[in-house]
Amino acid sequence: RSNTGETMAWSESVDTVLANKEGLAAFRTFLKSEFSEENVEFWLACEDFKKTKSYTKIASKAQKIYSDFIQADAPKEINIDFHTKNDISQNISEPTLSCFDAAQSSVYCLMAKDSFPRFLRSEVYKELVKKHQNRNQKRWLPFL
Repeated sequence: RSNTGETMAWSESVDTVLANKEGLAAFRTFLKSEFSEENVEFWLACEDFKKTKSYTKIASKAQKIYSDFIQADAPKEINIDFHTKNDISQNISEPTLSCFDAAQSSVYCLMAKDSFPRFLRSEVYKELVKKHQNRNQKRWLPFL
């Protein structure tokens, strides 16, 4: 469970939100409301992918990420430039742990510059801050 200080710290960077379970859940809810949750899902899939050790798992996970997010008409297609998409398409048959880095970086920048500032102004974020402030007041003022 995070505290108000942590909730406020989320406003400093998208990293703090992505690293916090409750912050991530709130950010996802917000992105869903904007029909752009594929960005955070792709980012998380890449983070998981980079921790993969076995080569057979690397190949199968890469293929899944490609079919879910990259290929034309993918169910959760992310918005990345043609060159990045093309590079991935050409290298997907022999994937490396860094094969999605450029796309992940591009999606991260999109979230940080575009979605994140709107998230901080959203009702989802404001409600979360309010909930944490109330929780802290109750903790310090049990007689209220």
